[in-house]
Amino acid sequence: MNGPIAYLIRYPSANLLFIQLLGIVLYPFVEHLQHGRAIVGAFGIVVLATALRMVRQSPTIHWAAFIHAALILILTIAAETHPSRTITLMLHALSSLFYFYAAASLIAYMMEDMRATTDELFAVGATFTLLAWAFAHTYAACQIMVPQSFTAALNPDQPRSWMELLFLSFTTLSGVGLSDVMPLQPVARSIVMLEEFAGVMYVALVVTRLVTLTARQR
Repeated sequence: MNGPIAYLIRYPSANLLFIQLLGIVLYPFVEHLQHGRAIVGAFGIVVLATALRMVRQSPTIHWAAFIHAALILILTIAAETHPSRTITLMLHALSSLFYFYAAASLIAYMMEDMRATTDELFAVGATFTLLAWAFAHTYAACQIMVPQSFTAALNPDQPRSWMELLFLSFTTLSGVGLSDVMPLQPVARSIVMLEEFAGVMYVALVVTRLVTLTARQR
């Protein structure tokens, strides 16, 4: 089998990265539809299933991750059929933990040897998106627990949408600082500072290491 599909199958990290980037492109078109939340949730399940393939730990930890993903699936369905503040908060909290765990697993995968493979180079981008999603879910949980945690130029008093929080997460993690979404409450500002620190350390420790190994191999 040849072509892009075979390439994505051969490199699981490239598959995960492609799905995450596809979500960024599709979210603005589906978020405000009648069943937009369900579509976003279904796409998130696809991401979770793909991320599970990247979990390279002991069987016990793998099963724990699988049960965690199953709980997220159940809460996603419950949030659509019986929406409530508690269910939505639990969904974002569990999703955040799972994305952090998946990102940590990918970092461990990239750091386990002294050579940089093609899949590990794709894992650099995939891990970045996983961290961005993890902090975006953390922001979503934060604004449920602490109302008006974030503001923006458009509708400043309204809760921020998923796309706005994801945009804030990407701009904070990358350090570009271009977001018009700003934290107002101390808890929200604390989470933003943690993400800024995570972005700096990710580039300094993980990305720099793989770039050095790649140059050394050449």
